[in-house]
Amino acid sequence: MSEITVDPVTPATDAIFSCRNLAIEFGHGAHRRRILQDVNFDVHQGEFLALLGTSGVGKTTLLRILGGLLAPSEGTQIHFDGAPIDGPPRGVIMVFQDYASSLLTWRTVGRNVALGIENSLSKAEVTQRTREVLDMVGLGDRIDDYPAQLSGGMQQRLQLARALAMRPRVLLMDEPFGALDAMTKANLQDELLRIQRRTGTTVVFITHDIEEAVYVSSRVIVLSGSPGRILLERDVDLPSPRNQVTTKEHPEYLRLRHEIYDAVSDHVNS
Repeated sequence: MSEITVDPVTPATDAIFSCRNLAIEFGHGAHRRRILQDVNFDVHQGEFLALLGTSGVGKTTLLRILGGLLAPSEGTQIHFDGAPIDGPPRGVIMVFQDYASSLLTWRTVGRNVALGIENSLSKAEVTQRTREVLDMVGLGDRIDDYPAQLSGGMQQRLQLARALAMRPRVLLMDEPFGALDAMTKANLQDELLRIQRRTGTTVVFITHDIEEAVYVSSRVIVLSGSPGRILLERDVDLPSPRNQVTTKEHPEYLRLRHEIYDAVSDHVNS
């Protein structure tokens, strides 16, 4: 399977992120290691982009670069809204897999949601928005509970609600459902898709699960190798709204799943 290459040209006018010649290294001297090399892609306003790859390929590193938490190597051109990224971009929020450690156990569900907005909005506005996003994720009746009283899936919903309360333009999600059981994971995938359609938020979603990547996204980028490079890039054209049964029986879903699996398998075994 040939690699998808992207020429280092001016990004599309609707690109919210633009990455050209992206590379990053860690370590020093003889222990210095290149993690990503020659990664070129755009993220478009309102799309749901899945970044797929095996463990250790650099997916989380790439997400942290987009979030302004890591600086790439010299020569990389990475922009948000046309401006170089030199720190966390305004309106970009990260959601992590380890939801429990991101929640404040001594705050109620409602006060966890309010954390990012309580210093910028009036008390009435905070209350209104908190209730709005908790209703959006199905936790409206748990506003006075504490995180320890919630299941793992509910805690991840709470982390998502806290992010949504800040009205993000972009959600950067690092394997957010990876630690959940299959049914909870499926329910949260559908919940996220519903919220993304409702809000128009741009989502960049890290996963190592091929089926998840194809199901949730409008485009999949596959990273592979060491250092990590783009192996494959495909648009996902599936009927909406998606359904855990009928979508996964759709011929295009099956075709994409097989194509991506074959490409990754061939590359790993080559």
